Amino acid sequence: MWRNQRLWVFLLVVAGVVVSPTMLVLNHFRFDSNTAVFLLYLPLGLLYGAALLYYRYRSAVEVTGDGLRVSRLVRSVVIGYDLVRSARVQKLETHFQEQRRRLVRPMNRELIPRDALFVRLRADDPRTAEVRRQLGSQLVADDTLAVPIPDPDAMAWEITSRLPERSSVNLGGQRRRKRARTR
Repeated sequence: MWRNQRLWVFLLVVAGVVVSPTMLVLNHFRFDSNTAVFLLYLPLGLLYGAALLYYRYRSAVEVTGDGLRVSRLVRSVVIGYDLVRSARVQKLETHFQEQRRRLVRPMNRELIPRDALFVRLRADDPRTAEVRRQLGSQLVADDTLAVPIPDPDAMAWEITSRLPERSSVNLGGQRRRKRARTR
């Protein structure tokens, strides 16, 4: 988001730094409403840039001892490892199939062909509904959390290494040996 918005922040700051003194000089150092408006551009640009940096700082995914922490601008959710079924890396476009395609925000369209972290949650657990409600439909679809992050492979490996050992009937063992052909 910073890359998309940095031009606007730059223009606001330049308007405050360059245009304000120019307007002041052209008006023979008479302070009027036009000069005041351009003087407001400087703090607005700085405030907007600070808000974007704060958003970048707050929007993160990190692996902690308690679970996977997904932080958004206002709130953060800790997803316990007992709630996670698997973690894998796929293209983000698989998360936004036909009917979900409208959920993609215009500024996030460039992320669609990139890899993202997909975390499958236990669908039968009531905590999954709470996670879905807190994170929203943009990130969670059914029982799958999709998060575009810079290095999804390392994050998926880190999550998988912390998952509890599962005991089930079929763990995927080795393939059977092929029978020897007889002539």
